[in-house]
Amino acid sequence: MQLVVLLMTDYIVVLVTASCEDEASAIAGELVGARLAGCVNIVREIRSIYRWKGKIEDDGEVLMVIKTRKGLFRELMNRVKALHRYSVPEIIALPVLEGSDEYLQWLGEETDRDMP
Repeated sequence: MQLVVLLMTDYIVVLVTASCEDEASAIAGELVGARLAGCVNIVREIRSIYRWKGKIEDDGEVLMVIKTRKGLFRELMNRVKALHRYSVPEIIALPVLEGSDEYLQWLGEETDRDMP
């Protein structure tokens, strides 16, 4: 195993909405199981108001807050798209500007694709 040094800027938080908690839980399990995410928080009962195909929609959804490495984003995004029931799922990545050293070290270990 080679030693990889990660900087805070190597980490991201990805926001993904889903139609229901069961869908979010299935996606989260796949992402963590594949080491594409170290942790996924599922926030229940959010309300989303948006325009879709010319119409204003007002729907209940759940929000996944996914912690991962920047270098895994494309693969994570493709996996979410393959598992998600929406034709255009929200997948937005935000940089981690600061974080505790211990948490980021743990996140780096949990998203190390060379680990079993």
